[in-house]
Amino acid sequence: MGKTFFEELNSENITGVAYKNVSLKKTVLSYFANVGNATIADLCKELNLSAPKITALLGDLIQDGLIKDYGKIDSTGGRKPNLYGLVPDSAFFIGVDIKQNHINIGLSDLQKNLIKVAENLPYNLDNNKESLEALCSLINDFIKDLSTPREKILGIGINLSGRINYTTGYSYSFFYFNEEPLTKILESKIGIRVFLENDSKSMAYGEFSAGVVNGEKNVLFLNLDHGIGLGILVNGQLYYGKSGYSGEFGHIPLFNNEIICHCGKKGCLETEASGWALTRMFKERLREGSSSILTRNNVNPDDIKMEDIISAANHDDVLAIELIAKIGENLGRGIALLINLFNPELVILGGSLAATEEYIRLPIKSAINKYSLSLVNQDTILKMSKLGERAGLIGACLLVRNRLLSLS
Repeated sequence: MGKTFFEELNSENITGVAYKNVSLKKTVLSYFANVGNATIADLCKELNLSAPKITALLGDLIQDGLIKDYGKIDSTGGRKPNLYGLVPDSAFFIGVDIKQNHINIGLSDLQKNLIKVAENLPYNLDNNKESLEALCSLINDFIKDLSTPREKILGIGINLSGRINYTTGYSYSFFYFNEEPLTKILESKIGIRVFLENDSKSMAYGEFSAGVVNGEKNVLFLNLDHGIGLGILVNGQLYYGKSGYSGEFGHIPLFNNEIICHCGKKGCLETEASGWALTRMFKERLREGSSSILTRNNVNPDDIKMEDIISAANHDDVLAIELIAKIGENLGRGIALLINLFNPELVILGGSLAATEEYIRLPIKSAINKYSLSLVNQDTILKMSKLGERAGLIGACLLVRNRLLSLS
């Protein structure tokens, strides 16, 4: 009996005709994944392959349980053709989106449907081995509770903030304890292949594939959270740069201040326009005597978190709204710079701070008009994220699916 598609896919010694057949099968799967169900005639036309070859490839993929014959369809004349498509529950992928104080984990099928989601699982992201062990435990517990057979879970996509080289599997901002790639460490503890990605890039891809994007190909996604991240899509493809570190937007030195950023430099955009900058400003204002509904609720100023300020703004807290507007003005100045450089079709605001909606969007829009070239920004649409908290989760699932099966 010959090897299955997945066995061939993971074989290191595949060459010649077998290698070509695997490549063609991936092309067929990619077509179904991106376009939908199709007839043999459709596939012949789009993939420029003969009917006997397409029939043989479909036969193998049907035998492996990846493709299904969905029966006859109506035809304008002659024999009714058969319609073929993916079997959604033939393969599954897990996405893990790591935030500062919690993680979201989700399971998706081969057809991009989220089957199960566990959100807001308590977790503290710290750069130590205890935090890494806790992460692995949460992922293993999620897998243990699934009804899905473990062997059908083909890969796990994990989003982390900071500097990630997804091609080598290294994270240089978190869990860089030895020479071994973080992906290999995680695989040894979980037992399933792992793909690592920068959180902002993954959120950008999720939003591009299943969110607010409507045909635009050149898109900037701003991840407005404790820090500031940027996902760049050029002609529909994620842009990485040479080593995968593109998008360090928060560390552009736009301000002449003495505030030391988390990167160790002074004057970064993050020092005046991020979630942690908002939290610092809010606490400073409280110490100077400003009032807020948070202090009226007997909350200790030192215990106030970014999430508390966002909630306060959405409950009409004047101080929170005022400072979010200030953050928005500073962000808009930086986004204007990006618009002048990239001339994008679309800029998407996502991440935790985007939950304040118009409170942050309007000052950003005003600053963009003030600081960018009108001839350039008139071609750029500004939108809020549609997927919200799930953007990274969906992006992680889709990226691991595409990379594992070489789908595009």
